[in-house]
Amino acid sequence: MTPTATAELCRPPDSRVTRMFLVRHGSTEANERKPFVLQGSEIDTPLTTKGWQQAREVAAFLREVEFSAVYASPMIRAQQTASLNADPRGISIRPVDALKECSVGRWQGLSWDEIRARDPDEVARFLANPARERHPGGESYEDVLARVAPALNDILAAHSGQNVLVVAHNMVNRAYLSHLLGIDLTLARRVRQTNCCVNIIHRSAELTDVVSVNSIWHLTES
Repeated sequence: MTPTATAELCRPPDSRVTRMFLVRHGSTEANERKPFVLQGSEIDTPLTTKGWQQAREVAAFLREVEFSAVYASPMIRAQQTASLNADPRGISIRPVDALKECSVGRWQGLSWDEIRARDPDEVARFLANPARERHPGGESYEDVLARVAPALNDILAAHSGQNVLVVAHNMVNRAYLSHLLGIDLTLARRVRQTNCCVNIIHRSAELTDVVSVNSIWHLTES
C-alpha cells in the first residue's frame, strides 16, 4: 500500500508560510532506455506504463493534501503527472512555460556514451562546468536557473498559508534545489531527482527552507 503524507503536511501551513511540493514527472521511454537518453525540452513524449504507475503512486501519497493550486511545465510528461493530482480535486493545472526542461541541443535523444563518442571535447567542457557551459545548441544550468527561479519564487510568494503542487523536470529541479541549498551549480548534477520524487520547500518572510529532497518512499519501484 502506498504511504500517505502525514497529517501535518496535509493541512495548510501557518498563514505566513507557503509549502511547495516540487515533484519530478513520471518515467518516459527516454528515461527507461538502457542506457537512458537525454530528452530535454526537445523531446515531448508521454508517460510510459511505468510512468503512469509512478504518477498514480505519488498522487496516492498526496491524496489528502489540501492543495490550493497545481502548477506544471507545459510538457506532456509533466502535465500528465500533474493531472492525477489536479483532476480529482477539480483544480485546473496552471502551465508555466519557464518550467520546461533544460534544452540539451544536439545531444537530444543520445546516451552519454554516444555523446562522448561524438563530442568528446564538448563533453569534457560541459562536465567540468555545467553551470556555465551549455549543452551544444542548448542551455547551461545557469540558463535554467535564470528562468526557473523567478517562476518558482513567484509561486511561493503567491500562496502564503497554502499548500501548492509543482510538477517539473530533472534539471529544472536540480538547478532550483541547488540554488536554495547553497550548492554550487557546478555540482547540481549530483542532486538526485528520481521520477515522481517529492521535494518539500517552505517559504516564509524570513527563510526558504528545503525540508526534503528526492523523497521516494511512496514508490514501489524507482
